[in-house]
Amino acid sequence: MADAAQGMPGLAGAAVLVTGAGSGIGRAVCTRLAAAGARIALVDRNQEGLDTVSAALGGDAARIAVRADVSQEAEIIAAVQRSADALGALHGVVTCAGIFDPADILPAADVDVETFTRTLAVNLTGTFLVIKHSLPHLISAAAANGRTSSVTTIASTAGLRGHGYGSGYTASKGGVVALTRLLALQYGEKGVRTNCIAPGFTDTPMTGGPAGQDPARLRALRRGIPLRRIAQPEEIAALACFLLSDAASYVNGQVIAADGGATVM
Repeated sequence: MADAAQGMPGLAGAAVLVTGAGSGIGRAVCTRLAAAGARIALVDRNQEGLDTVSAALGGDAARIAVRADVSQEAEIIAAVQRSADALGALHGVVTCAGIFDPADILPAADVDVETFTRTLAVNLTGTFLVIKHSLPHLISAAAANGRTSSVTTIASTAGLRGHGYGSGYTASKGGVVALTRLLALQYGEKGVRTNCIAPGFTDTPMTGGPAGQDPARLRALRRGIPLRRIAQPEEIAALACFLLSDAASYVNGQVIAADGGATVM
């Protein structure tokens, strides 16, 4: 990576909470934020993933790792408060925590309600809970420093047009898109910008990674992407950090597809 802070004013010293920090896009966001000099609260329900990412980032007093399940409100209340106390404030939030249940691939009539509701609980309710309990800190930080605070949610192109599978996943990510726009309206005047990234197919553990994909399936996926390749987590992280930064100080309520052009085909 070239200078990660270049073109990202306002990230040095900023306190940012990242969910899903233990792998995939969340891990890439934390890596980029650390390179830009941000203070980071890493939140994930996977302790092993948290330990691995924390070790990779190196020791830093301005960093905290908190194990929490985003679908459990009590855990999120505690995690947000611990993060704000440890970092002294919260200037930004990135909601990367998410799941895709293989049982959700079935036609909607065959998806059991437990799979559907579990997916919504993590992807949509979890996003809501993290933002809900972070908002007082974000509003306070904006008032204190005269700059906007920022929330970046992670949805999916499934939430924009559907992929033909994943009832719970599609519904949850569509909900994240709508929630983002609502929050931008409700809290913009209080100094909190809220934007959404809708990634296309990305090389993360949740998708199995291209190395674990069937070659014929990968070729089919690439044919549906004008850039003819799969996204890397670092590419999504770069956009997330831009949206957090002062370079995006007038960007609010936007849903940006980072998909290599797939949604225009």
